[in-house]
Amino acid sequence: MSDKRIAFIGTGIMGAPMARNLLRAGFAVTAHNRTRSKAEALEADGATVVDSPAQAAGQADVVISCLPDSPDVEAVWLGPNGVVESLRADALGIDMSTVAPAAARRVAQAVEGHGAAFLDAPVSGGDVGAVNGTLSIMAGGSDSAFERARPAFEAMGKTIVRCGPNGMGQQTKLCNQVICVLNILAAAEAIALGKKAGLNLERMLEAVCAGAAGSWMLQNLGPKMASGDTAPGFMIDLQQKDLRLVHETARELKVSLPGTSLVHQLFAANQAAGEGREGTQALVKTLERLAGLVDGEPAGTADLTPP
Repeated sequence: MSDKRIAFIGTGIMGAPMARNLLRAGFAVTAHNRTRSKAEALEADGATVVDSPAQAAGQADVVISCLPDSPDVEAVWLGPNGVVESLRADALGIDMSTVAPAAARRVAQAVEGHGAAFLDAPVSGGDVGAVNGTLSIMAGGSDSAFERARPAFEAMGKTIVRCGPNGMGQQTKLCNQVICVLNILAAAEAIALGKKAGLNLERMLEAVCAGAAGSWMLQNLGPKMASGDTAPGFMIDLQQKDLRLVHETARELKVSLPGTSLVHQLFAANQAAGEGREGTQALVKTLERLAGLVDGEPAGTADLTPP
């Protein structure tokens, strides 16, 4: 392993387990997070914690970021005390956030202007995939940068695909998010219908998950919807950010996404109810409210006995 020293910036729900898997794979990790305590949680695993992105990047062979939105990524890489200030000319930069494709290309241009290589490499698989090291990684950048990143990617993910030049990793992730939210909606509608009908939801999920209706979302989020567990693996607020990026790109390309637009509006109802920091499975709450269900219990359920 030639690129042993990794700077990891952004150690939240996704970033912390990703960095932990790099440590377990034998990389030396220097971590930085805006809220320092989140990075300090990695010290027991062997990480070194520093106070700025520039400090993290200074001695790193590879710099990885995993951040909430495009402005955060541009500030961390291009702003004061940012990565580019101290990035070595022979280093590799990787952003694993979900951001606008144009933002990824701007950062790539700045990093490559500094003499280094850059990949935009967003991920899918949620906190479960981050913990288990089974993420799907969709990368944009050169073949040489992609092959150089492969050892680090293999410590964090299972499906690793180069999707094209810089920006195409982000474009692929936006397609991923369209599929994800429509699957979440399908699962939430089924749970709401099942509750209103008085079904045993565990048995319903057992019956349908292995058939044609089965999906990652149904298998992983369906049980949480059924039990009322809305702890975030991926927050609604962040999903809404991703859907904003989807719609911006769709407008630019003149692509109609009616189903995605509907889910975006339904998630807005969750946000209006103060549920934006809950997991995306909390979409079921909006469907339950529309169905007249209160606290998961039928309210005035119709008599379904045949006449």
